[in-house]
Amino acid sequence: MTTTTPLEKLTNPLGGQTIELQQLDYESGGMSLLRTRIRENKRFTVFEIDAGTAQLWGEALIRWAQTQPTVATTTPDQSVDLREPQ
Repeated sequence: MTTTTPLEKLTNPLGGQTIELQQLDYESGGMSLLRTRIRENKRFTVFEIDAGTAQLWGEALIRWAQTQPTVATTTPDQSVDLREPQ
């Protein structure tokens, strides 16, 4: 059995794509993966990555964002934290 926990939901203001991040916890083996689900109109792209790959990808995104001359166009209300309050 797999448990899916919603983490974040973002909307790209320029293209309108919806990006959802979910944690997948596999009961057998105790493995967790990060599922990224991108919806563009009726088309979906879904992939699952391990924590090491997620960290490398996240660092690459941050490095790129820090080189850009303008501030991101996404406002806080376009990003929703779906995690349960701790």
